[in-house]
Amino acid sequence: MLVRLIRARLRPYSRSIALIVLLQLVQTLAILYLPTLNADIIDNGVVKGDTGYILRTGALMTAVTLFQILCALGAVYYGSRTAMALGRDLRAEVFARVQSFSAREMGRFGAPSLITRTTNDVQQVQMLCLMTFTLMVSAPIMCFGGIVMALNQDVPLSGLLLLIVPVLGTIVVLLVRRLRPLFRGVQERIDTVNRVLREQITGIRVIRAFVRDRHERERFETANAGLLDVSMRAGHLLALLFPVVMLVVNVAGVAVVWFGGHRIDDGEMEIGALTAFLSYLMQILMSIMMATFMFMMVPRAEVCAERIQEVLDTETSVVPPRDPVVTAPAARRGLLEMTGVEFRYPGAEEPVLRDISLTARPGRTTAVIGSTGSGKSTLLGLVPRLFDATGGSVRVDGVDVREISPEALAETIGLVPQKPYLFSGTIASNLRYGRPDATDEELWQALETAQAKEFVAAMEGGLDAPVAQGGTNVSGGQRQRLAIARALVRRPAIYLFDDSFSALDYATDARLRAALAAETQDATVVIVAQRVSTIRDADTIVVLDEGRVVGTGTHAQLMAENETYREIVLSQLTEEEAA
Repeated sequence: MLVRLIRARLRPYSRSIALIVLLQLVQTLAILYLPTLNADIIDNGVVKGDTGYILRTGALMTAVTLFQILCALGAVYYGSRTAMALGRDLRAEVFARVQSFSAREMGRFGAPSLITRTTNDVQQVQMLCLMTFTLMVSAPIMCFGGIVMALNQDVPLSGLLLLIVPVLGTIVVLLVRRLRPLFRGVQERIDTVNRVLREQITGIRVIRAFVRDRHERERFETANAGLLDVSMRAGHLLALLFPVVMLVVNVAGVAVVWFGGHRIDDGEMEIGALTAFLSYLMQILMSIMMATFMFMMVPRAEVCAERIQEVLDTETSVVPPRDPVVTAPAARRGLLEMTGVEFRYPGAEEPVLRDISLTARPGRTTAVIGSTGSGKSTLLGLVPRLFDATGGSVRVDGVDVREISPEALAETIGLVPQKPYLFSGTIASNLRYGRPDATDEELWQALETAQAKEFVAAMEGGLDAPVAQGGTNVSGGQRQRLAIARALVRRPAIYLFDDSFSALDYATDARLRAALAAETQDATVVIVAQRVSTIRDADTIVVLDEGRVVGTGTHAQLMAENETYREIVLSQLTEEEAA
């Protein structure tokens, strides 16, 4: 999975990779050449007392060293650029795929996990590539080159390599096999910590209101302790790895000096050759250590690659049309029709919505009301394709929404969700979110209709007043009114209000609805609400109960003929107020 993920994304950088390999090859060959030159200085210069030979060979070693440094710098530079580019491309690809997800896929992964996969998981893969380009490429060259050069110095002494290299390889393989499941656990625990932390930051007001500070601290400590436990177990193995490798390296060095000394004493080997052999042995073992360092990163990067690939392989349930229908803005009337609509969550025994049929026409207001859990918000979410109906059809201006171009559908619909979200920035940047070319006059007009002009004008900076992430620096009612103004700025053909007046007092609600009626008189307006006063004046009221339409008509008709609607109304109003 890791190789498949990286190989496909590195293909555009094949030239840079070829250059990195070439530079690493040259600089590794230069490193391998230095011990041979050092042996020549000892055997032909120091032993014979030839100062000129020492100076000439020393100058050559200096030149080779400088050349090796330049090649190493070039390899690190291009390796870093390529690895960073890979990380950038992966993050962009994951982000683009997440942006295409419907509410169903978002619910499957969860926001904390998607954040971790886009940031931490991509970073682990990126770091593996960086270390591969800067260390791993040269490690096999140095290992095999060192073996060849060691054989060139003394063949019998090189027999020690037949024992040392397999021992090191076995140790690395055993430890890496145990590290992989631990690193998977680390990434999963990071997801858990992110989820708990996100909930606590988002729900800080609820936590304090119910005095659950101690409980939430314990929850975080439990999640944090879980991450600590898995990280410590992985850390213990990593801490064990280097001492064991160094023990083998040092024992190997002692063995070479012992046997090499006897060979020198017997006249079968030169002192310079033993010095060079020791250098080559250290280079071979250091290359194995570099590979070991890489192998420590591979298990975690492999787990991260699987998690990234899982996101990239997930197809959205809201599939863009192959031949999208694009309607000109002037031709968009806003006629909304639902016929036999059904929606069922994957694996659910019963559908949330079943056999829903309704029509919302331009110039008229259609309201949807029902008890909690009756499917009102789900019904509204089918229109902008937050998720697709599993049965029946939803049509806008006679065309199924699954066949309309996503851009054209988005321009036709203005959605104000049940929980309006404001982005960090300013009042103006939030209002222009769906229409960047809107003028200040249009923004003020939308604010006036949404009953938000007064409090925005009172804020320091007016339209340029700062907005915190999520709109946390304004009240719930102000957030709803700003979201309504944002929808009004777009001037869509269809307005969808998903319980968007719930945080407003009755007087503001009444003024807002009156202003909206004048502003949206040519558009289709669909309102989902719990408050009867919000929808009683609608042209058509649709009553939902357990995912079915159980009544359609005006307020007066439903009060007289529909028991479900009558119960909802009388739970909020008296008989006299409801009449």
